[in-house]
Amino acid sequence: MTDTERAGSGTLRALWWATFLVSLPFGVLSFALPIYGKMLKASAFEVGALFSAVSFVPILVRPFIGRILDRWGRRPFLLVGLAAYALSMILLCVSRSVFLLTAARFVQGIGQAFLWLAAYAMVADLGHATGWGRGFGAIDEASNRGALLGAIPGLGAIVAMEFTPLRWEQAWPAIFALYAVAAISSLGLASGRVGETYKITESPPVVRRPLSLQLAALMVIVLITGASSAMVWPILVIYLQDKLGAGAVTLAIAYLPAALINSFLPSRLGRITDRFGRKPLMALGLFAGAAVSAFLPHLRSVVLLAVLWAVDSLGYAASSPAERAFVADIAGSDARGASYGLYTFAYFLGAAVGPLAGGWLYERAGHTAPFYVNSVMLLVGSALVLALLREPRALNARARRPSA
Repeated sequence: MTDTERAGSGTLRALWWATFLVSLPFGVLSFALPIYGKMLKASAFEVGALFSAVSFVPILVRPFIGRILDRWGRRPFLLVGLAAYALSMILLCVSRSVFLLTAARFVQGIGQAFLWLAAYAMVADLGHATGWGRGFGAIDEASNRGALLGAIPGLGAIVAMEFTPLRWEQAWPAIFALYAVAAISSLGLASGRVGETYKITESPPVVRRPLSLQLAALMVIVLITGASSAMVWPILVIYLQDKLGAGAVTLAIAYLPAALINSFLPSRLGRITDRFGRKPLMALGLFAGAAVSAFLPHLRSVVLLAVLWAVDSLGYAASSPAERAFVADIAGSDARGASYGLYTFAYFLGAAVGPLAGGWLYERAGHTAPFYVNSVMLLVGSALVLALLREPRALNARARRPSA
């Protein structure tokens, strides 16, 4: 292994751990934010806004940040993102109103705008076409394992509330103080051990246009499917509590198999997409999500919920690395930042619109409407993947070649 390869490997390891630490609150936020917001008298629409707030900043800045990454490098933006995450955890720690919760989520959106775009570009810089799927899957695993481990304090507090006088207004600041410390530690780790991955020249090359027809097609698909998926999650916990009478602990236990799938399978499924192509796993993942969403309104037991969540997570673990690897396939080395900026812009635009639409449909069109709309849109997305996207020729040739 050369010195350059050794340095790249060290950077990827440090990036993995920084991603792991900053992701610790994600599992708790998904479950606890709707519950805590409801406790603060937030409506279903306002709960949706708490999820949309985190997407507004990426919508505004991602297309521009991507091009800057291709001129100034990845590392500074990674550190800005981690710092914003740390600040958002501090704000969540002291939040006592829906307004302050929304503000904290807005700051978290700044972290999302910078951190993940820089991380994706770094993985693409240090990887290659035969390993991009595995690399992006590994970053997904780091985030998901962090969310899984970080859920333990939140679940412990929820259990304690069942048997002690402890209440959310007491548990919330203690939990997010721990997450703030973890986010600050992530920033310190990245500052010391994550190196720059993009070779910056004194005269930056002219960057080719990143918006190809294939990237534009993928952006349309991601916008549609991202909006429909984001429509469901903010109201899902509330819906399940009303329909099944299940508490937060029961729902968290039901989600455990899905969390384990997300924590250990993405890199392995990424190897499959590196071998056989991106389209099959992308289409299959969206189809699985559509089937799960159509079944959710007909739930009668928590056991079936656990099965459906596991199937949905399996589909996501297959499609997510394939999507990001597809962007790397079609982007030139001098336009990766810009390409990922546009790709993630489409995703976050959908993620911002979806929760608001889901809250409105839930209150106006019936509690099951968001799930059926999501199912239809994911099916449309799966069909568009098969109809519009084209695998790069080099990838197709490798996929046809028999393994050694």
